[in-house]
Amino acid sequence: MFFFPLPIVLALLLNEVRKELFKRAIQTIVYIPHFVSWVVVAGITYIFFTTEGGIMNEALAALGFEKVNFLISNEWFRTIIVSQVIWKDTGWGTIIFLAALAGVDRQLYEAATIDGAGRFRQVWHITLPAIRSVIVVLLILRLGDFLDTGFEQIFLILNAMNSEVGEVFDTYVYKAGILRGQFSYSTAVGLFKSIVGFVLVVGANRLAQKFGESGLY
Repeated sequence: MFFFPLPIVLALLLNEVRKELFKRAIQTIVYIPHFVSWVVVAGITYIFFTTEGGIMNEALAALGFEKVNFLISNEWFRTIIVSQVIWKDTGWGTIIFLAALAGVDRQLYEAATIDGAGRFRQVWHITLPAIRSVIVVLLILRLGDFLDTGFEQIFLILNAMNSEVGEVFDTYVYKAGILRGQFSYSTAVGLFKSIVGFVLVVGANRLAQKFGESGLY
């Protein structure tokens, strides 16, 4: 959920870029990571954070600090996982928001400019209200995946040293169902995750409707 506001912020920033060529260049750059495999992302993470020749640790050593075992540290595991998601999917997440922003009536901005409203006030009073329904719908859908952290990403970074904080439902189901053959138990765990997602979607949809939004249905 920490990731959700970032595509909105990036879309708002891109929407303020007036030079079309520069805007498309930035969009291309931020979209590219989405098409990179998680295996490649894990490899890049290893290159940056390994203790033997890792870029981050070499930089720390050059500055006179002690090397940090990022890849086996419980304290750094969540930071690495969240950073991977931000780098890989923030740009791609802006597509829907940019499409919604393209439909905002430009005359509203012109009228606001005449009234003396600056960029920030225009964003706050025109842009965000115009895409509020899109934000609400995507937030509801995101809540449905609240427990779905992504098996491949976690599995590639998980090891015996950080499993205390790194174990998630997907990796637990893999170990219980595939490695230990507890198919009924792992199915129950997967069903529980689905039920929680369903409850969150229904609850968030009703809450959105209570506040005057259309919601999903």
